[in-house]
Amino acid sequence: MATAKVKKRVKKNVYQGIAHVYTTFNNSLVTITDTAGNTLAWSSCGAKGFKGSKKSTPFAAQVAAEDACRKAREHGLKAVEVYIRGPGSGRETALRAISGSGIKVTMIKDVTPIPHNGCRPAKRRRV
Repeated sequence: MATAKVKKRVKKNVYQGIAHVYTTFNNSLVTITDTAGNTLAWSSCGAKGFKGSKKSTPFAAQVAAEDACRKAREHGLKAVEVYIRGPGSGRETALRAISGSGIKVTMIKDVTPIPHNGCRPAKRRRV
């Protein structure tokens, strides 16, 4: 039986970073990177053990954000810029969890993609 090689987590000394919060109607993902975009820590509602419709709750987003912040603080993270994307229900609670975990929030920006009259909608359904 082959043994899988597991990369050892290297502790980086990063003080400033970026927190990407991506919330959909079904799940929430929180990724914390350094300023160059290299991932320090990440977490999602599904990774924290929530299943089904419980993944889309604000509480699940809060738990995922707290977990990502705890992992990022091990790398010495002190301040983050927060970029929020998506229409999900966990947007505000994830942001509140990041600021409440002892990491200073320096900037908040909504980067949800909005179409400027993009794709043509599907034709009307006839039943």
